[in-house]
Amino acid sequence: MPASRSTAVRRAFAALATLPLLTLAACGYGSQAPKDDVAQVAAGAKKIDGLDTVSIGYFGNLTHGTALVGIQKGLFQKELGGTRAKYTTFNAGPSEIEALNGGSIDIGWIGPSPAINGFTKADGANLRIIGGSASGGVKLVVNPDKIRSLKDVKGKKIATPQLGNTQDVAFLNWIAEQGWKVDAQSGKGDVSVVRTDNSIAPDAYKSGAVDGAWVPEPTASKLVAEGAKVLLDEADLWPDKKFVITNIVVRQEFLKEHPDVVEAVLRGSVKTNAYIHAHPDEARAAANAQLKADSGKALPANVLDPAWQSIQFVDDPLAATLSTEAEHAVKAGLLEKPRLDGIYDLTLLNKVLKAAGEPEVDDAGLGAE
Repeated sequence: MPASRSTAVRRAFAALATLPLLTLAACGYGSQAPKDDVAQVAAGAKKIDGLDTVSIGYFGNLTHGTALVGIQKGLFQKELGGTRAKYTTFNAGPSEIEALNGGSIDIGWIGPSPAINGFTKADGANLRIIGGSASGGVKLVVNPDKIRSLKDVKGKKIATPQLGNTQDVAFLNWIAEQGWKVDAQSGKGDVSVVRTDNSIAPDAYKSGAVDGAWVPEPTASKLVAEGAKVLLDEADLWPDKKFVITNIVVRQEFLKEHPDVVEAVLRGSVKTNAYIHAHPDEARAAANAQLKADSGKALPANVLDPAWQSIQFVDDPLAATLSTEAEHAVKAGLLEKPRLDGIYDLTLLNKVLKAAGEPEVDDAGLGAE
């Protein structure tokens, strides 16, 4: 491969690690946020494996709703007993992967692209995906005065969050399926793909700098609040309308040394998702309360409500869709074909699901031996 092409692929591969990052403080991309909190432990509660604390990372955004609700309602700490849950928020996939690699966190909620990137860069030696968390929550929203049908997207300026991120790859793949041509690196072609941080996407839309955006929630609903219309929900492009947007990952060393602690966190996650399904209004309010606690700012109802409704909270990591997302990145020329064998270890999740009377989930042939 020529040096220039190799460099471009490496840069795009690095960009792929950044996910839909909807941190409410900045609504964009950046380094680790300053929050660093330790949950309160009930008096007399026993530690698991004698472990004092488990460090857990997540993003302050709605696609990490399982973490938001579980923390706000104390469901993780309840399962952990006397082992304290120490929480750290992030606003970028690379910074969370760096923290995981460095041992600053043990378990984290994170999206598919940084999980793939973290796994492949470490030659499969550091992280494992141990559970699912969320599906969906990504939409193509457009200016209805300029775009009235899908065919009208041709020739228009459409924003995505960042070169090579999950939504950018999905949009490039959709463009190719229409038979249109776009240079993945420059974004130029039959459609102008304008890489625009979520923090400025609403202003870019209001100013007319872009005609629409392929973005995750709550950015999509923020644009709708500015007058945009939903032209396409990405879920409609996937079998059963499901595709992975958030997973749970763990350091392999921590998994080996403290499987009971990992199982407790997974049990908390499964119970949190059950709570979300049984009490949707209360769960939505809890997620918003945690967002406010993390960032100092809650989402208004006209953004929160539609954004929350478009996200499905699931225990299944939807492994087959992870492989498909990686294939889309390869087809777009943004990623060299990765080896994903062993990226999943769903043993403990399936144990928790069985105990809860729920069906086991599949790793699509990508499980650890």
